[in-house]
Amino acid sequence: MQAAKRLYRAEKAGHAGTLDPLASGLLPVFFGEATRFCGYLLDADKRYTAEVRLGATTRTGDAEGEVLQRFPVEVSQRQVEDVLRDFLGAQSQIPPMYSALKRDGQPLYVLARRGETVERAPRKIEIRQLVLQWFEADRVELDVTCSKGTYIRTLAEDIGAALGCGAHLSGLRRIATGALDIAQAHSLDSIQGMDEAERDALLRPADVVLQGLPRVDLDEQAAERIGHGQALESSGVEPGICRLYAPRDRFLGLGEVGEGGRLTPKRLLDEAGKASPSG
Repeated sequence: MQAAKRLYRAEKAGHAGTLDPLASGLLPVFFGEATRFCGYLLDADKRYTAEVRLGATTRTGDAEGEVLQRFPVEVSQRQVEDVLRDFLGAQSQIPPMYSALKRDGQPLYVLARRGETVERAPRKIEIRQLVLQWFEADRVELDVTCSKGTYIRTLAEDIGAALGCGAHLSGLRRIATGALDIAQAHSLDSIQGMDEAERDALLRPADVVLQGLPRVDLDEQAAERIGHGQALESSGVEPGICRLYAPRDRFLGLGEVGEGGRLTPKRLLDEAGKASPSG
C-alpha cells in the first residue's frame, strides 16, 4: 500500500482488509478523502477461490503450519457436495488462534506462537455461496462468498472435520469485495510501469464502493445546508445510511435518515460545503 501511496503522491491512503501471507488477490486501496469510506467496504461481503487439502490438519489451519495429524481420504465428490450444503447460511464460527484478533493488546497469533491457547467467543457469520469448483483425490477448490469476519481457514478445517478426514487451507485468492471485482484490478507492477496520466486514469470515484446504499439527490440549497452540518426534512427515504448528491451528480458523502425522517450529515467530503461550479 505504501508503494501505491507514493506513486499517487497521496497524503493519506488506506485499504479495505489485509490479506494473509498465503493469500493473493484483490486489495482495494483508498487515497485522500476516499479513505473516509474504507470502513464501509470492510463491512462488505467477500468472495474467494479457496483450495482445500483433505487428509491433514495443521497447527495454523493452512499450509504454512506444521502437520498435526494425517488421515486417509475416502470421500466422493457427492459426499463433499452434501457437506458443503450444510455450511450455507447464518452460523457461528470460532476465530482461529492464528489470527490478528487481539487479547489484552496482543494479536492471537503471537500467543499461539508461544504455544498458548485462549478461549475465543464465537462470531456470527454467513456463508452466502459455497460451490465446489473441482474435486480430485485429496484436493478441492471452492468458490466462497461470505460475510465480513469469516475465516476461510476455519471453514476449511470445519469441512474436513465434517468429512471425517481433516483438512487445511492450501491456497486462497480474494476475487471480490462488495461491488469491486478482481477483473477490474491492476497489479502494483503494472501500475509502476505506467506514466502519471495512465495511473490517474485508473482511479475510480469514492462512491463506487457505496453503491449498495440508497441514493438521495438534493437541490443546490439543500446540498449547501447539508455541507454546513444542518439537518433537513426528508420524505420518502427509509431510515438508515444513504448517499448524498448535489446537482450535476456531485457526490457529497453520506447522510443518515432518522426514524422521524430527519436527514443529517454523517460523513462528508471536504468539498461538500462549497457551492458547485456553474456550467
